[in-house]
Amino acid sequence: MSSGGLELPPGDSGHEGGPADAPGGAPGGAPGGVSGGASAGVSAGAVSLAPAEAGSARAGAELDWGADAWSEVRTRAQRAGRAYIWLNLIEQRLRAVVGAVLRPIYEPVHGGDDWVVAAAGPAGQEWVQRAVAVREVSRRKGYLLDPADDNVLSFLTLPQLRELMVQHWPCFEPYFDDRREIELALDELEVTRNVVSRNRALSRAVLEQAERASARLLEVLGGGAGAPGADRLPIDAVEDLVGDRYADVISVHPDRVRLQRQLPAEDLFGGARRLDAIGIGLNLLVQNFSGRRLVRLTEAGCRVRLLFLNPASSAVKRRERELGLRKGELSRSVEMNILHVRRVRAGLRDPSRFEIHVFDETPRFTAYLVEGETSGIAVVQSYLRRARGMEAPVLVLRGAGTRGPARDADHGLFPTYREEFESIWEDSRPVS
Repeated sequence: MSSGGLELPPGDSGHEGGPADAPGGAPGGAPGGVSGGASAGVSAGAVSLAPAEAGSARAGAELDWGADAWSEVRTRAQRAGRAYIWLNLIEQRLRAVVGAVLRPIYEPVHGGDDWVVAAAGPAGQEWVQRAVAVREVSRRKGYLLDPADDNVLSFLTLPQLRELMVQHWPCFEPYFDDRREIELALDELEVTRNVVSRNRALSRAVLEQAERASARLLEVLGGGAGAPGADRLPIDAVEDLVGDRYADVISVHPDRVRLQRQLPAEDLFGGARRLDAIGIGLNLLVQNFSGRRLVRLTEAGCRVRLLFLNPASSAVKRRERELGLRKGELSRSVEMNILHVRRVRAGLRDPSRFEIHVFDETPRFTAYLVEGETSGIAVVQSYLRRARGMEAPVLVLRGAGTRGPARDADHGLFPTYREEFESIWEDSRPVS
């Protein structure tokens, strides 16, 4: 052993050498490669097994991932996870439907889990027996964590559940109008199911197609939301399951233009039962939702409260300086918006349902709090020093409806902005 590490002799020496025979051996029997206790280097033909010095290049494959690789992996995982949630919902729903329809037909005759085997028939004996075998293995290895899953039906896959439905369509026909629509939706999901089950890359286009097909299929199978208010901005499966990770924030947009591509003003305000808005000029409402629609909305039972920044206040002048506007430019714009909504109010049979106020304090945000009967939506923007409202980032929040369950005030932003609105409303002045 040298001070530099273990040395292996050349493979072609052909004999065992003592100290005198070692290549480069020192006189007097000193170990080869050692002179005065210091390493003299590795002999020719020898292989050093000494630890690599710090900073030396690594030999072999490069195992580290760079930033691009991590980004790609995260994208794959996010898409696969989102697709899996939809597929899981579809499979659970289809399993429940198959069990509800076929169990009363076969179980009285065959009993127990044999009804699934009987329903599969000769054509499905291979895959149903495989499901039985998988269940037995799961029992022995302790993979059955929920006793409710200890049945053959729980071990059938989505294609097998589909096969049972197709084979027994006359039994399902009284419940579903269009067999072709169900089969087409399941066909669209098959590509996604195959990709996710094998952990391969899922493209955005295929994921979006799978989400549309899943939502349509859940609606056909009777598993949709069924809430009229949800049509304005439907709760998708992922938000419903993991949305609390971000409190009640359901989307974020870099500016109002991108918001309106996904959530037009008609979808946001149409069908509202309660509309409270606060801001400088409320352009999102005034400039994108016609006066006639506001009249019809109010006459249909919506209560409207609009809170503008007082165009004569010093806060407007400060905001004009921040944005680099000419003196009086912003105040005239706010005055025009107030005149517009006053005309709307004048055309109502019950003007008391349409209230207009102004406030004088420095505006910190603009918010549109829209509540239907079963759900609510809020669009919120903070005022940035050099950016107009059209250019500021937008948060979209999910809230409760006028008849929905109250949300936890400590768990979301919707109640926070509601409280701020009410506080400013109390200190504001009505517009005649």
